[in-house]
Amino acid sequence: MKGDIRHAYVHVPFCRHRCGYCDFTLVAGRDDLFEDYYTALGVELKRLAQPIELDTLYLGGGTPSHLGPEGIKHLFEVLHDVLRPASAAEVTIEANPLDISEASVEAFHSCGINRVSLGVQSLNALTLSTLDRDHREDDVRRVMHLLLDSGFIVSVDLIIAAPKQTLDAASRDIEAITALGAQHVSVYCLTWEQGTAFWGKRARGTLMPVAEDIEHEMFELAIDRLSSSGYQQYEVSNFAQPEMMCRHNEAYWDCRPWEAFGPGAARFDGQNRITNIRSTSAWIKNLIAGKGVTGDVDAMTPEGAARERLVLGLRRRRGVDRISFFQQSGFQVDDLAKKPIQEWVAAGFADDDGEHVRLTRSGMLLSDSLWSAVL
Repeated sequence: MKGDIRHAYVHVPFCRHRCGYCDFTLVAGRDDLFEDYYTALGVELKRLAQPIELDTLYLGGGTPSHLGPEGIKHLFEVLHDVLRPASAAEVTIEANPLDISEASVEAFHSCGINRVSLGVQSLNALTLSTLDRDHREDDVRRVMHLLLDSGFIVSVDLIIAAPKQTLDAASRDIEAITALGAQHVSVYCLTWEQGTAFWGKRARGTLMPVAEDIEHEMFELAIDRLSSSGYQQYEVSNFAQPEMMCRHNEAYWDCRPWEAFGPGAARFDGQNRITNIRSTSAWIKNLIAGKGVTGDVDAMTPEGAARERLVLGLRRRRGVDRISFFQQSGFQVDDLAKKPIQEWVAAGFADDDGEHVRLTRSGMLLSDSLWSAVL
């Protein structure tokens, strides 16, 4: 299977600070661990018997751009002997607007990075403050111009349904990002994760979610505004200008195998998902000591893998083609989910012409609540 792998994810767990809504694997204010991280990553990469040529490489976090221009160059020196992007590969780095400078642009180009996923979340001062973000609207505008003028594909993350956010504020965010020319936009409704600062504030009543009907209005507004600006909603949360879909995410949704390195990173061999331990310090310590870093192992049955493939397919705007699904999974769609699909069609959540099953806009709005019937 190793020879078939053309995609890799590298987790960079460092941030300047932890935002109140975030439950990702990261450490804040621990720049002293950079060198140990590079060393441990080099050790973990040795688990591959030979280098792999990649169609996509994705550096996520955390905030990979927090390593700084020289740190990013160092990171690619560590990766180079094992993870080798092909000449036409998509190479993405997640970035905080405050980290981006002319020196960053030079470092990105020298490392072969051609796509930047920018953690904007909002351009509204009140929303940014509520979300614990440390940049401002002017920072986003400056960085967007710099990156686009430098030839990068720019993807922007936006959060809607943030506490105190109004429909008008969400609308202005979307209009501003499309006007700035981002080629790809990911729109996420704020999730309240147990263990985060936001979860505690909600429990104490000091921070409250927006009403569900307002959240739905915001998401429908996002679909309408982005569609009218030439973006295609190709997955529940993801919108792209023509030919600008994220190729790395497409690999995930196609259930192709991928490699992954770093604390909390999950790799997939086509049926088993193997996740590294989340603690950055334990991951570093174990690798340097020659110990393993495997955390959870999700060994799916063929049927379980097929059910996951079905859900990932239905999250995509094009939906699921019955014949292709059988060829890829060995299972018939209707053997896995005939009754739920019939119920969704009756409720107006899905369309089914006998060959393809697709969620409607109504289905997209509540898609997360549908999957338990399949999984």
